[in-house]
Amino acid sequence: MQYEDPSFSATLVAWQKQHGRHELPWQNTRDAYLVWLSEIMLQQTQVSAVLGYYARFLERFPTLASLAAAPVEDVMAQWAGLGYYTRARNLHKCAQRVMAEYGGVFPSDPALLAELPGIGRSTAAAIAAFSAGRRAAIMDGNVKRVFARVFGIDTYPGERKTEVAMWARAEALAPAEGIEAYTQGLMDMGATLCTRSSPSCERCPMQSRCVAFATGRTAELPVRKPKKATPEKSAHMLLVVDRGQVLLEQRPATGIWGGLMSLPELAGHAAHADVPDDSAVAAAVQPFGAMESLERLLPVVHIFTHYKLHIHPLLVTLASRAALAGEQRYVWLDAAAVPGAALPAPIKKLVLDLLGESDQARMF
Repeated sequence: MQYEDPSFSATLVAWQKQHGRHELPWQNTRDAYLVWLSEIMLQQTQVSAVLGYYARFLERFPTLASLAAAPVEDVMAQWAGLGYYTRARNLHKCAQRVMAEYGGVFPSDPALLAELPGIGRSTAAAIAAFSAGRRAAIMDGNVKRVFARVFGIDTYPGERKTEVAMWARAEALAPAEGIEAYTQGLMDMGATLCTRSSPSCERCPMQSRCVAFATGRTAELPVRKPKKATPEKSAHMLLVVDRGQVLLEQRPATGIWGGLMSLPELAGHAAHADVPDDSAVAAAVQPFGAMESLERLLPVVHIFTHYKLHIHPLLVTLASRAALAGEQRYVWLDAAAVPGAALPAPIKKLVLDLLGESDQARMF
């Protein structure tokens, strides 16, 4: 079979058993719930960032059943700050699907796992390997980097032809025995040795066979995606405060920061957002009360995957507050509750920074 190489997996398994990571909280278990949760959290997120969230999430949702039964708002609150919030919504949907369709037991077949919300081909393989010992191939960013360097793959991994070839290689290299150590070894190598910058080639078990090392191309491989200019957008956000509370708005379930609470916006995220004058701000605030004062704070920049957002906070104090009759998506939140609220990380930081630096009497 093309790409088959038992010595590659044997070398990797031996290295992982001696030098790999063995004490992460989601290791040394066959509990598919624990494995699944960790794999979803680790999608596009480093282990160091996940550890605290993983522990707190399990404290709140110790079982799949407890997660499936919880309101999605509670799930989003526990996820707030971890980013890529579609993962949290799919996590909740997946828990409900597994409870309804599989009696609360995750299937061990990678093909069935891949059909569940938020679980793609690679994540399904990792879950099946770690929870059931199933032979299945993973293909995340770490694996692509290891393969590109060790085997000298000099085309962009995101190209369809290259990706298909990498998957074929991954399937051929996966061993029939020791799939758990092999899969963990690929992850460990990419995370601790074959890093994006400054790889530790002197400690790598693949050094003698690594094409990138032999040809001095570790900095060039994997080939990077051609750069495109990052689009920039602006948003004018209302930071309305009154009587020790701040006004928040529930965002739609889909889209940026879907399902989280955030600050009300005048016109959303726009490429060319007009600067609102005082009268426009007063009109936007009018449903919540009569504006007493307006202060235009310094902009805050937040970078998403696909664009850079310039947040222009508008600090508003009220002379009088109007009732929120029929406006269920708006809520007044006590300032003391902001740290634990389900807010996007940049919005929570903005509000907390303001609370820490402003004159409390003036604000509230």
